[in-house]
Amino acid sequence: MRPAAHKAGGVVVCEIRILDVMRRGFARAAGLAALLGAFSLTVAAQTAQPTKTLRYSFRVAETGFDPAQISDRYSKTVAAGIFEAPLEFAYLARPYQLRPSTAAAMPEISEDFKTLTFRIKPGIYFSDDPAFGGKKRELTAADYIYSIKRHYDPALNSRNLYLLENVQILGLSELRKELMAAKKPFDYDREVEGLQLLDRYTFRVKLGVGDPRFINQFADSAFLGAMAREVVEYYGEKKIMEHPVGTGPYRLAEWRRSSRIVLEKNPNYREELYDEQPPADADPVLKAQAAKLKGRRLPLTERVEIAIIEENQPRWLSFLRHEADVLEEVPSEYVSIATPNGKLAPNLAKEGMRSVRFPYPEVAFSYFNMEDPVVGGYTPEKVALRRAISLAVDIDKEIRLPRRGQAIPAQGPFGPGTFGYRPDYKSEMSEYNLPKAKALLDLYGYVDKNGDGWRDLPDGKPLVIEYATQPDSQSRQLIEQWQKNMDALGVRIEFKTAKWPENLKSANAGKLMMWGVSWVATAPDGDTFLALGDGRAKGQANKSRFDLPAYNELYQKQKLLPNGPERQALMEQAAKLMIAYMPYKITVHRLFTDLAQPWVIGFDRNVFIRDFWQYVDIDTEQLKKQQAR
Repeated sequence: MRPAAHKAGGVVVCEIRILDVMRRGFARAAGLAALLGAFSLTVAAQTAQPTKTLRYSFRVAETGFDPAQISDRYSKTVAAGIFEAPLEFAYLARPYQLRPSTAAAMPEISEDFKTLTFRIKPGIYFSDDPAFGGKKRELTAADYIYSIKRHYDPALNSRNLYLLENVQILGLSELRKELMAAKKPFDYDREVEGLQLLDRYTFRVKLGVGDPRFINQFADSAFLGAMAREVVEYYGEKKIMEHPVGTGPYRLAEWRRSSRIVLEKNPNYREELYDEQPPADADPVLKAQAAKLKGRRLPLTERVEIAIIEENQPRWLSFLRHEADVLEEVPSEYVSIATPNGKLAPNLAKEGMRSVRFPYPEVAFSYFNMEDPVVGGYTPEKVALRRAISLAVDIDKEIRLPRRGQAIPAQGPFGPGTFGYRPDYKSEMSEYNLPKAKALLDLYGYVDKNGDGWRDLPDGKPLVIEYATQPDSQSRQLIEQWQKNMDALGVRIEFKTAKWPENLKSANAGKLMMWGVSWVATAPDGDTFLALGDGRAKGQANKSRFDLPAYNELYQKQKLLPNGPERQALMEQAAKLMIAYMPYKITVHRLFTDLAQPWVIGFDRNVFIRDFWQYVDIDTEQLKKQQAR
């Protein structure tokens, strides 16, 4: 504040008078000094610009912010604003387009897709941190090599390791196995053929499997964002979840676990200018806003405040009270109020709010633990049990009631907007046929053997399904449908309620019999959905622990092919095996609507960009007028 005060002539005069008064007596000087302090604060308050803060909420709690240890959407959303991968998706471009981020240009890729060479821009710096000993720390190619290696460290138990092992980065899996067998810590200094440091800013990745779409992984900053080794060593592998330090537009300013997350602008963030191009058929308002923002320095929003509000009603009311600037994914029970018949409600439109409606590239499902003695296994009677349970799930009623019409039935494992998804594809995945389900259980001996009204296992032991769930209203409504479906089938079901992070931990450890969640693509390709059944991804993407050799073979074959009819056919063959063995009951693809307050400028939903905050501006004058009402 002092430099600003010295620019004001009145302040200079006051300071001269204070010197004179100090000669007359301490008491009077102290009084005028206090007066001067108040005056200086007033001048500073009048000249300072208000911090542009974006406020919104998560409906599920985060787990931490280390890219090598996180897999949940909410933790990855925060991490995406802190860390940076070499590439990124353009915010407004449709169809989705990759572009350089920290990379100086798009990588050089060999014709067989087995070699990728990245050159990083010089002059990019990490956010300041005590780990750097008071020095500015530049991003180098070695940081990306180190960050990739961290996923192979057994101590971190990366849930995304399968994405790297699928393409076989030369030497890394072998190094991991060698050190695990010898019970030694991971050797980050050991050079491997698959990760080559060519110079300070250039690194090369060499693969055993040429995957035409592996490049997409280098746009996921919450997965392959650069981590500085000295930060990890300074805080330790356990504490690093609490101390994310990256080169991105934001840094972590405050974290109250499962309650509040605050991000603030990274002072070291380089000069990046807004240059987003909406498609020709975009909303005219969005087009005008993007044109207005062109050339502005990023991030446009200086501070992001995220509240964890698990219940839908408080999230909805918070937005209506203008306590949130954006409401991502309007809760299904309020969509008809916010956007009746798909159009923004007149009262909200009158206020100047905007809505964005979109299908998510995701699948919502309940998985069966294939290693569980009750619902798991590959023998005919176990397959019959899972298929019967699937046939008893009334998806139409699920869409009408708990999902309030904001979903479409899923026919297979591929999410909308990704290669592999076909809107015209039909399968048994969405079939509801209670008589058929009962007949299937009768055929394989799942009948009531003790006369208590509930079906038993073929060996006469009680058949009890345990289903994990969360304490929020949406989960409660969904399990009510499961209860009714299973009651109609004559199958006893019990629900185990825990917070989402606790369920995730149990799921990764293979301790849950069943759990209902969703899986979202991070790139416009269906491979991530097929990975749900890949045997090598058990405990990672593959929460069901499904491991069928025929499926695994198809999964690997399709990865090698460019997009086209041949790859589509292989993907559909794999999907049919998943449907036949039913490790997942995939129910719906959800439809979502986002709302933005009138003072939020440039908001749109790119489903492959988590940290939209940097591209959004806040009209502080309009916000102040609203707050003054």
